[in-house]
Amino acid sequence: MNTRNAMPAKRARRRRVPAALLAPAVIGLVFLVLPLLGLLARTPWTELPARLAEPEMLAALRLSLLTASMTTVLSLCFGVPIAWLLARGEFPGRSVLRALVTVPLVLPPVVGGVALLLVFGRNGIIGSWLYERFDVTIPFSTTAVVLAMTFVSMPFLIVSVEGALRGADIRFEEAAATLGAGRWTVFTHVTLPMVAPGVLAGAVLCWARALGEFGATITFAGNFPGRTQTMPLAVYLALQTDLEAAIVLSLILLAVSVIVLASLRDRWTAAP
Repeated sequence: MNTRNAMPAKRARRRRVPAALLAPAVIGLVFLVLPLLGLLARTPWTELPARLAEPEMLAALRLSLLTASMTTVLSLCFGVPIAWLLARGEFPGRSVLRALVTVPLVLPPVVGGVALLLVFGRNGIIGSWLYERFDVTIPFSTTAVVLAMTFVSMPFLIVSVEGALRGADIRFEEAAATLGAGRWTVFTHVTLPMVAPGVLAGAVLCWARALGEFGATITFAGNFPGRTQTMPLAVYLALQTDLEAAIVLSLILLAVSVIVLASLRDRWTAAP
């Protein structure tokens, strides 16, 4: 028997999709892809440039890009240290802290918006103090948009960076420490370069999640054009009065999602 011909045949048999799985797989794919194709089919391509140049649409796009970028910066400043604590720290209650940090991943965004109101509202734990001492009101402002986005998107960065830290070889850090490098030097010159791909992936995911945030934003920041109306909120509003505008905004968000997934392909899907 020719073993060279037998091996490819065995591999081909193993790669065949069982008939019992093929039908539900096809139905599931149609369910997931068909709405996206429907969006592309209904897009007013001839009017797209004019639609994108409308002041309301540009304002929503500009505000979304600004607040999502600010959210990513804040998440990097606070999320990377949290990820380091979860990955390398040894202290009581670490598992509880990890659970609390990842709660926003599964918490309904509207509930997150309510929680933010209870903390930063005029009668909130921190908001009342800010209002009484400094006459500062956070809800229904651009600051509220950034806080809402940060609350729902920072966990994506933390999970990504923590996974990268756990997968990094700690021996390089130990070698740098034995050579006299301080903890901060080890972190900035050894640890961060090793986990840079994880940090970048987390930042991109954080930015994309912030760009698509809706529930916490509309609950905590409201829907005021030019001040708190981001692209998802503009889609919601346009859907009631101007379907084509809603489709154009949705197309932009879809394009961003596809670009993000394509850029993270090696980290989030299996390579062929």
